[in-house]
Amino acid sequence: MSYNIRLLIDCPDRKGLIAAISSFIAMHNGNILSADQYVSDSGRFFMRLVIEGEGFGLRKEEFGAAFTPLARQYSMNWQIYYTDQPKRVAILVSKQDHCLVDLLWRWDAGELPAEIPLVISNHTNAASRVEAYGIPFYHLPVTKETREEQEDKILELLDKYSIDLVVLARYMQILTPKVVNAYRQRMINIHHSFLPAFVGANPYHQAHARGVKIIGATAHYVTEELDAGPIINQDIAHVSHRDTVQDMIRIGREVERRVLARAVRWHLEDRVLVDGNRTVVFE
Repeated sequence: MSYNIRLLIDCPDRKGLIAAISSFIAMHNGNILSADQYVSDSGRFFMRLVIEGEGFGLRKEEFGAAFTPLARQYSMNWQIYYTDQPKRVAILVSKQDHCLVDLLWRWDAGELPAEIPLVISNHTNAASRVEAYGIPFYHLPVTKETREEQEDKILELLDKYSIDLVVLARYMQILTPKVVNAYRQRMINIHHSFLPAFVGANPYHQAHARGVKIIGATAHYVTEELDAGPIINQDIAHVSHRDTVQDMIRIGREVERRVLARAVRWHLEDRVLVDGNRTVVFE
């Protein structure tokens, strides 16, 4: 199977960086299909390269040893991905399944380059929708008393299925650091507000009470601090004084679906690099 190579780099900015990276690729008979780079205000260099796999002079198992001397010279953090190895995604959901259904439809239509080997929920509402796609559905109910045991089961399943990315598609439970740290920068949440406004529960009710004229949704990486992780994507919709809380919830669900889908796709396509509590997204 033919494939392309995605190389992500971040390091202190220095003269000659792009030339050095390009020379390395050329030295191994590589053809660069696309290159995006950005230098932050703090002087950090970020780059995403796509290299044609066909004809490239390094096998997958050889790349690391060959690239490490250059990476050390420039103090690089780097990651490499291959397009013939799609990421394995687990989706966690509670009662509201609009984001889940949207992701499953996009995945089935070939819009999301991933494998989805399981869906986990603390409720059974979404079981039939998931099973219609032939995907195993795991019901793991949780209470305050059983949270630790339930999270152990979640981690066990994620390990069993070799999961690369966890998507919280309106999973209405706060995960403990044990789970968050296991999937740092590999767990995406959709929050139903335009963060940092209306953090926490019932943001549409908060927005209605405040009389806002726009509502939004935010997809972000999960951190220990609630709704404060690096933001990947946001979008908005206009509302008016005539809109009730239920109107805002309906309108907001449309925004949530497209914001989460974009963030998941960008992660799957290796377009997102984290810069502290911010992200660099090469759309």
